[in-house]
Amino acid sequence: MEAIYIPRLTQAPERSETIEFKEILPNLPTLTPVQGVLKVTHQGNYLEVSAQAETIVTLMCHRCLQQFNHRLSVSASEMLWLTEKAEQVEELPLDRDLSMEDLIETLPPNGYFEPSAWLYEQLCLEIPQRQICDQDCKGIEVQADSKPAIDQRWASLESLKGQLPS
Repeated sequence: MEAIYIPRLTQAPERSETIEFKEILPNLPTLTPVQGVLKVTHQGNYLEVSAQAETIVTLMCHRCLQQFNHRLSVSASEMLWLTEKAEQVEELPLDRDLSMEDLIETLPPNGYFEPSAWLYEQLCLEIPQRQICDQDCKGIEVQADSKPAIDQRWASLESLKGQLPS
């Protein structure tokens, strides 16, 4: 998807642009192309962005370490404030408390909106933190041996242990 020049949105019909897409997003490994609809509307001092998209990703189960396919669906909307301060990139110190103003997403009013990057972020937020292949997944099965296996690096110490008096 091409970047959208924000001032151009003010001349668009209804001050909005709707994009239907079906494409592979870079840096997001998916089995199928990401497909859906994204709408960007210029509301004067902010952009209203909304999207509905879906794809299939391959995840690894945190219990049994097997790979499984997961349908990733996103229905997101966000307001991106247009302000001149957005051009100034400020590194925030790690030990400083953040105010609500620091947590607001901003863009420069004469800049560009990157729909691919925004959609990538929304899809990444939808990837489940707890990746379980099935609710009944028992995890990795461990075979219980009668005699524990000896690490070969410690085998010589094990033989010395048998030679020492109790």
